[in-house]
Amino acid sequence: MTAQNSKNISWHHSQVSRDSRESAFGNKGATIWLTGLSGSGKSTIAVALEKKLFDIGKKAYILDGDNVRFGLNKDLGFSEADRNENIRRISEVSRLFADASIICISSFISPYQKDRDDARTIHADSDLPFIEVFVNTPLEIAEQRDPKGLYIKARQGLIKDFTGISAPYEIPSNPEIILNTHELEIAQSVDNIISYLSDKNVI
Repeated sequence: MTAQNSKNISWHHSQVSRDSRESAFGNKGATIWLTGLSGSGKSTIAVALEKKLFDIGKKAYILDGDNVRFGLNKDLGFSEADRNENIRRISEVSRLFADASIICISSFISPYQKDRDDARTIHADSDLPFIEVFVNTPLEIAEQRDPKGLYIKARQGLIKDFTGISAPYEIPSNPEIILNTHELEIAQSVDNIISYLSDKNVI
């Protein structure tokens, strides 16, 4: 493993193997990547999914788009470059969680296909499951929900570079799961993810 912008560093390997961690913890690591418009239901599904996994004895943790901007990514704005860096950092953190035998539930708009592809590659390079979940809600439904009042502000020009209004959202080309949340109850969406994880022997 090489670093592009750093010199005189080397990767230090653990003496504890992934298999040993999975056996000791009774848990396989993976990243469940929820992507979709603001108001599509990503955070609601993430919270319900984490609780479901916890209830069946699985270790899981949410990385939420808003939450990480209070700390890890508080230096980033919402320009395309900052969005790219936001997702790059989260991709790496998600990989670390998954490598530690934790199911990482990453809930981010992540509007650009390349950023999501890069996140997938980061996991593939470490032989870790990456499950892309497209939380699919028509823009007009997301605007009707508008729990934070962001679409109204974006339509008024008060928020620049807002995904779906003044900035693009690139629909996932080949996600593992599509959740049409304007047609599904939250519990149904969670059950669909749980079924997929079970079928793929993640849980």
